[in-house]
Amino acid sequence: MGQFDSLFQPLTIKNVTIRNRIMSTAHAEVYAEDGMPGERYRLYHVEKARGGIGLTMCGGSSSVSIDNPSQWWSSVDVSSDRVIPYFRELTGAVHDHGAAMMIQLTHKGRRNRWDGGDWPHLLSPSGGPEPLHKADSKAMEAEDFERVIRDYAEAVRRARDGGFDGVEISAAHEHLIDQFWSPRSNRRTDAYGGSLENRMRFGLEVFAEIRRVVGNDFVVGMRMPGDELHPDGLDQADLRAIAVRYAGTGMVDFLNVMGSAGDTYATIPNVVPSMAFPPQPFVHLASGIKAEVDVPVIHAQNIKDPASAARLIDEGHVDLVGMTRAHIADPHFVNKVRDGQTDRIRQCVGANNCINRMYDGLDVLCIQNAATGREQTMPHAVRKAPIRRQVVVVGGGPAGMEAARVCAERGHDVTLFEKGPRLGGQLDLAARAPARESLAGITRWFELELKRLNVEIALNTEADAPRIRDLRPDLVLLATGGVPDLDAEPGWRAAEGMVASVHDILGGAVAPEKNVLVYDVPGRYAGVTVADHLAERGALVELVSPDPAVGSDVGGTTQPVYLQRLYEKDVVLTPSYTLQEVYPEGDQRIAVLANEYTGSQEERAVDQVVVDNGTRPAHDLYFALKDKSRNRGQVDLHALFAAESQPEPEGPGDFTLYRFGDCVSGRDIHGAIYDALRLCKAL
Repeated sequence: MGQFDSLFQPLTIKNVTIRNRIMSTAHAEVYAEDGMPGERYRLYHVEKARGGIGLTMCGGSSSVSIDNPSQWWSSVDVSSDRVIPYFRELTGAVHDHGAAMMIQLTHKGRRNRWDGGDWPHLLSPSGGPEPLHKADSKAMEAEDFERVIRDYAEAVRRARDGGFDGVEISAAHEHLIDQFWSPRSNRRTDAYGGSLENRMRFGLEVFAEIRRVVGNDFVVGMRMPGDELHPDGLDQADLRAIAVRYAGTGMVDFLNVMGSAGDTYATIPNVVPSMAFPPQPFVHLASGIKAEVDVPVIHAQNIKDPASAARLIDEGHVDLVGMTRAHIADPHFVNKVRDGQTDRIRQCVGANNCINRMYDGLDVLCIQNAATGREQTMPHAVRKAPIRRQVVVVGGGPAGMEAARVCAERGHDVTLFEKGPRLGGQLDLAARAPARESLAGITRWFELELKRLNVEIALNTEADAPRIRDLRPDLVLLATGGVPDLDAEPGWRAAEGMVASVHDILGGAVAPEKNVLVYDVPGRYAGVTVADHLAERGALVELVSPDPAVGSDVGGTTQPVYLQRLYEKDVVLTPSYTLQEVYPEGDQRIAVLANEYTGSQEERAVDQVVVDNGTRPAHDLYFALKDKSRNRGQVDLHALFAAESQPEPEGPGDFTLYRFGDCVSGRDIHGAIYDALRLCKAL
């Protein structure tokens, strides 16, 4: 292991020994069912334990109180003893694979929603709404203090009785405890407000009651920010003082230090830094606190590779490294480091598909690993097929690369045709945009895997029907992708040659002009990133969208990043307008815009119009081959959706034919890869 030796040194916290220095921090998996961690939840964490992780922490924002549920994120409900048997099954399965397991417990206070479930009145130190979720709350009364403090302690007891090695109490993300700490949310004038010591009182009473109920032997830690990053909030000095005070009581066994409170739309990206951030942007906050306390310190946030993790341990910045998204991308991360296979790690690229889905109330899924979260049906390790077959894959984008990889892992002889000079497809284009370069890491991993698996790759090769039939394949898998859909509207069709696509600009086929209008229909990454790309090259850019806001489908932790980048470059943002037509006037193009709600029209005189309207399938090859195939290109949907193998076609024909990804209909990167994995895993 050499340079990674420090990562494999055990760490003992009280009576719990963690086998290495790598952990997955608590996050809302959005897998719980009726507030309980069932089979899907269990298998997700078991896979990390099987993959060698030291500690997996589950249940981000698991609720301690009945009136503070997390049903919008399908989090775990720890407010009753009903959860204990589920906990025992979960922790037992993780322990069987040698990993330690803890759970995060919290009361979110006003950082929640009230308009669902039992419609509770939310609690907070001083009442009023939280800036991000905007849900109102009432100021806590004496009876509320007694009940909530008791709820914390009882939830910790349930975790202990359920077999967890410890718990983490969340005093981060502007949950209830740090709402009391922060002058932004605590305006009380009684014993719980005013001075910093008074504002710390509620949290200290919570820990005192926890210790009264479960004693001093059970591991209890705390998650906290290192700086709220608000001019009117807690700064580094304040939070160091809080860390020293809490650690000094002997009631807190570890501190998990993160950067930023993340209680406003602009600061939420700080909580889970995307690929637009530098590596480990907030480790200095954790390091500063570690220098002041005598308990182990944990830090996560944009630590993706083993070399960075080892450096943080070697240099004494932290005691335990959180690599949560790294394990969503590859739950076998630790074993691959241990076995000297770091080049086989499917490294997180920071796309934040996982966390953005969570913010939308959807299950956590990785942009590049379609098996994560689907361990019930999708394999992380693909099994060999009973019969070796000749397989032709056409298209070297994410769907085609995954199809080739999975078929080769199955033991088939695979030939991959790509008409361009390199693999990647639309991934290659996306990685050329500013703040998206890390996406190239997905392609690099596939290239290494396809080389290891001896896949024959034919670049700069257009695969037509005769060429494919000459190879006498058993299986033909088409991932030919899509082409920009620039003629969806009559006004655009009339403007043939006057409208460029995002592919044209990022691929270099069309040079950027000086004054550019970008029209973004889907509201996904292509529109905001090409606007960023053009502005970075000196263009004057207006970004127009029919949606009420630009980049509406980019995701909760990444849309603010692009808004900041676009505002910094003086990009004009024009939501709620459609592009109706484009016509020439001298050397310029006249773009006619119409308001979505009033129909009133405006015109823009620009040098260039760039449109993103998604793609339409590039399916000519599919229809050229369909009649020659045994199955007429059809997928048995009942088998596919049940994660079962496709029935063997019985009709006449030369081969079995399937297509997936954008050459069927538009997909994102994850959707294309999932299409390929679930079809090919049993071919």
